[in-house]
Amino acid sequence: MDADTSLAAAQQDMRHGFMEGGPGVLASAIVWLVAGGFALYHSPQAGVIALFVGGMLIHPLGMLGCRLLGRPGAQSTGNPLTSLALASTAWMLLCLPLAYAAFLVRPEWFFPAMLLLIGGRYLCFHTLYGRRGYLVLGAALGAAGWLLAATGASPSTGAWAGGAIEAAFGIYLLARPARLAAA
Repeated sequence: MDADTSLAAAQQDMRHGFMEGGPGVLASAIVWLVAGGFALYHSPQAGVIALFVGGMLIHPLGMLGCRLLGRPGAQSTGNPLTSLALASTAWMLLCLPLAYAAFLVRPEWFFPAMLLLIGGRYLCFHTLYGRRGYLVLGAALGAAGWLLAATGASPSTGAWAGGAIEAAFGIYLLARPARLAAA
């Protein structure tokens, strides 16, 4: 089997196991929206905590969503893309202190910094799933981060922007397998 065939098979396994990432993206959208509510109705610090704590629940909630929808919520043992998924997660976790440092300097920069960080991580998902849409999602989150930082938008606005972008893309992803199955 050549490298292109191996990559395509590994990506197909990821798409099948995680429903193209749709449940995970929707779980992330919910976390962003909840964080926006905390930032608005409690404090920006509460929004930061909500995003950090909720962020730890995204993968388990995404796996649960996959299982409830009839998919394994995991890749096959030995899938070579597992290392990319783990590396991109480690990279994201290592960058969290930078986003928090931005918060300490200017609270309204935290959510734009997180949008840039998460947008960058989604660029890796293009390789994980073999879907160009993840390049669009990463670029949309990154552009939103830059725009929100440049305009000095409120913390809640930054969180809600991330939630809205991810919700739209997550819904698209969940509708996509239905369209593909019908074809």
